[in-house]
Amino acid sequence: MSEVLSHNQLTAIANEFGTPVYIYHAEKIAEQYNKLATAFKKTDTRFFYACKALSNINVLKLVQSLGASLDCVSINEVKLGFMAGFKKENILFTPNCVDFTEIIEAKELGVIINIDNIPTLEQFGNKFGSSYPVCVRLNPHIMAGGNLKISTGHIDSKFGISIHQMRHIERVVKSTGIIVNGIHMHTGSEIKDVNIFLQGLDIMFLATSHFPNLEFIDLGGGFKVPYKEDEIEIDINLLANKVAEAFKKFEKESGKKLQIWFEPGKFLVSEAGYLVVKTNVIKQTPATVFACVNSGFNHLIRPMFYDAYHRIENISNKKDIQRIYTVVGNICETDTFALDRKLTEIKEGDLLVFYNAGAYGFEMSSNFNSRLKPAEVLVKNGKPILIRKRDVFEDLLRNQVEA
Repeated sequence: MSEVLSHNQLTAIANEFGTPVYIYHAEKIAEQYNKLATAFKKTDTRFFYACKALSNINVLKLVQSLGASLDCVSINEVKLGFMAGFKKENILFTPNCVDFTEIIEAKELGVIINIDNIPTLEQFGNKFGSSYPVCVRLNPHIMAGGNLKISTGHIDSKFGISIHQMRHIERVVKSTGIIVNGIHMHTGSEIKDVNIFLQGLDIMFLATSHFPNLEFIDLGGGFKVPYKEDEIEIDINLLANKVAEAFKKFEKESGKKLQIWFEPGKFLVSEAGYLVVKTNVIKQTPATVFACVNSGFNHLIRPMFYDAYHRIENISNKKDIQRIYTVVGNICETDTFALDRKLTEIKEGDLLVFYNAGAYGFEMSSNFNSRLKPAEVLVKNGKPILIRKRDVFEDLLRNQVEA
């Protein structure tokens, strides 16, 4: 049974902690992780939570307690991982376009390093030779993902080393002695077609012949989760079965037994998250009825940045007639959350909930317009726990220096 928070629970939390407020459901996160672990139980598979989706330390501790490893894209995420209890061998560092000093720091911390460009691979090999094995991120040239901004494996992507540069990689390996113990790909987010992973896997299998010291293949993340009422998530069981078949066949043909890695982020936390806001004003123009709320893209930027859809419900009025509203925020820019959306009649003061707010919600928030970031609350065993205080005015000045 899918774990959800009721309107009454969300309303009680909003009344206790104020609005806007981000709310995360611990049991839903656990449900999603267990779904993965169960589907892949017959294979040697590791899951690294892509913490760029939601990096609150309490969420990291929860994910660690479930048995997951951690995927990080900055050295500060790595440090948060240590604070949350992850061991160095369970932290994967996959940066992009970072200064080499960040790579050095990751090496000194002892975590798994995933290198996505030839200059850095060469620099690392020249400095450390065969003393510290690395993973190499390859670009398979596959277009996938729900939006170009979250597609990372196509030919014009800045991510990864092109599969057509394999000879160059081999020259670096030969000249520096660097050991490559893993190869990685990530084609994008919102992937619902299992065949995208299989297509990429075929390319990765071909690449294995160039790396004699391989221990694992990392297939990235991007599992589709449903945002709209009629959407379904990726068929995890089908994916697990197809991947298992492919690896079994590869092992039989090549004699190599490799571990399978995935990096779920949104899949674990998206549906576990809710953003509850308050309606400030109902504004009617000649063409539109606006429901104006006390939030904006400073709190949830996905609809404006990715044209993303978030289901919205009026949790203060569940039974009234439905009307058409355009839901907007209070930012001095266009911050339309939903255009011409059918909702139960909204009155000033009503609470609205945005679903699927766990991934890239608070994580991408800002203080634009000198507005304050909201509180975060984790619901565990039915009990709401404050895990981030709401900003106060002094937070806007915290790092400013009066000259």
